[in-house]
Amino acid sequence: MHEFGFELALCSHLEATTDSVVARQLGGTVVAPGSRIVDVVLVEQGPEFDARTRITDQRIPTLAVESDVGVGSAVYWKDAFDCHPERAREVTDWALSVGFFEREQGGRRRHGGREYVRRTTRYPDWFSSLTAIENKPDLGTPGDLERQLRTDVSLALFDEVILATESYVTRAHLNRIPEQVGVWRFDPETGEREVVREPTTLTPESTGVELLDRQPLRTDVAFVDAAEKARVRRRVAEKAYGKGWRSYDLPTCAHATATADGRPYCEHFGCVVDPGADCGASCTAAEPSDPPAVDLAALRDERSPWVANPAGVARRQVGLDRFR
Repeated sequence: MHEFGFELALCSHLEATTDSVVARQLGGTVVAPGSRIVDVVLVEQGPEFDARTRITDQRIPTLAVESDVGVGSAVYWKDAFDCHPERAREVTDWALSVGFFEREQGGRRRHGGREYVRRTTRYPDWFSSLTAIENKPDLGTPGDLERQLRTDVSLALFDEVILATESYVTRAHLNRIPEQVGVWRFDPETGEREVVREPTTLTPESTGVELLDRQPLRTDVAFVDAAEKARVRRRVAEKAYGKGWRSYDLPTCAHATATADGRPYCEHFGCVVDPGADCGASCTAAEPSDPPAVDLAALRDERSPWVANPAGVARRQVGLDRFR
């Protein structure tokens, strides 16, 4: 099984066996965004997780959470952000669209045509820990695995880091990766998961070291303080909540269907497929058709703690102007 199928099988297994929010393909660095993509992320529920599910099923933008927009009093949208006005406008519209902001009733008339906004609710303490999982089904072709895991451990953006593989794990394999990294042996066909080594809990609340570039006689690094890591952790958690792991379109092919948990499956070849790489004009068996009528969001809602299409928390606020 190629890495995509392994990854989806592991995500499905974790969704069925944990209470975590499961997502895949998320950024795992701070200073150089996009230089490290984590295969799977687990977001453990915090004390106010239920409050988060009631707001929106989508991602809440980080800048909206960090803005000067509060619950009790409305503010002029442009004054609420420390960024370029175009970016502030974009984030305001985004927060309005997902129900985290609301416009003040009669605001434009009351404030000379200016738009004032307030939060519909305070941002909840909804997640506790983050786990990064690197998938490497075949340890015989490790690629840049050691460097990736050393970056994860030295930066400590996540609370735990785990390597998942289908290979038999030897002591030589363990000696080549940081000792803080946990190791799972996972069989994607049976769903059996063996814990070869438990991960060591890292310290996101302390300064981390992000590896930027490594050359024979030189390694470039950046120090990342706890506050910046906390900000990125919240962004990762929000992306995970909004995105989930079924972040693909089902193939537009007559042979395409989906497994019970929503993985794209080809009846012609009898296996889970990667729609972006395996399907389309390059496939010799392709027969263009409508995609399978499978509601991936409904499957996620049914099988995980994520809640699709919540009622939201926006409400008509009466008399709040007296607090301004």
